[in-house]
Amino acid sequence: MTTMTLAYQDSKTMLRRSIRHILRYPSMTVMLVGMPVVFLLLFVYVLGGTLGNGLGPGGGGRAEYVNYVAPAIILMTVASAAQGTAISVATDMTAGIIARFRTMAITRTSVLTGHVLGSLLQT
Repeated sequence: MTTMTLAYQDSKTMLRRSIRHILRYPSMTVMLVGMPVVFLLLFVYVLGGTLGNGLGPGGGGRAEYVNYVAPAIILMTVASAAQGTAISVATDMTAGIIARFRTMAITRTSVLTGHVLGSLLQT
């Protein structure tokens, strides 16, 4: 087997491990999906009329404010997904599972690849 084949198989194994963690703790997925929806509802429908009027000359109201706030909410979602990946890697390092993986014959990048791909599937 080639090195790339082994790296692919190791990454697939780590992805399966990450998916099992995602299925075991569905609250993380609910928070990752629910938080942007709550922020959008809060900032657009509760505060949008007032904040939209302060956008500039003539004000824009709620419709203009949606165009203003949506990119920020998307960036917050991406940052939240990256934060979840970083926390899961840090938890693995603290728990000692990374030390166990280092003693095995697996590709070092497969652990991070599995976490990142799992986070992409979660979002």
